[in-house]
Amino acid sequence: MIKSINHDTTFLAQKAELATKADQSIVTDLLDTLKANSKDCVGMAANMIGVNKRIIVFSMGMMNVPMINPTIISKSGKYETEEGCLSLVGQRKTSRYNRIKVKYLDSNFQTHTQEFSNFVAQIIQHEIDHCDGILI
Repeated sequence: MIKSINHDTTFLAQKAELATKADQSIVTDLLDTLKANSKDCVGMAANMIGVNKRIIVFSMGMMNVPMINPTIISKSGKYETEEGCLSLVGQRKTSRYNRIKVKYLDSNFQTHTQEFSNFVAQIIQHEIDHCDGILI
């Protein structure tokens, strides 16, 4: 179900709780909401739809990918950039890494470890920041 976008910075600044199989519907809601906002958004975290769980979704080409309980386990190639956010007004400067390795659960709660680079890596870092209560 498409959800409204949360703009409450106090809520967005909270560290997310680990997701469980009982949170499966949140994945569906995030994917539906990302698709509905695809003109303005390439990634979302659960707190952006008002749910304090460690779940993100992001666009990777034609495919929207969910990650449950993602953790960056390695990173390299630090650079400075500016990013916007659907939950916040304006652009902000931040540091990102060109290459990251992420451990996460897929929507079937199977564990994966995968490397990402370039813009997709940047999107994932932004959304994981949301899970950690970091607002850029």
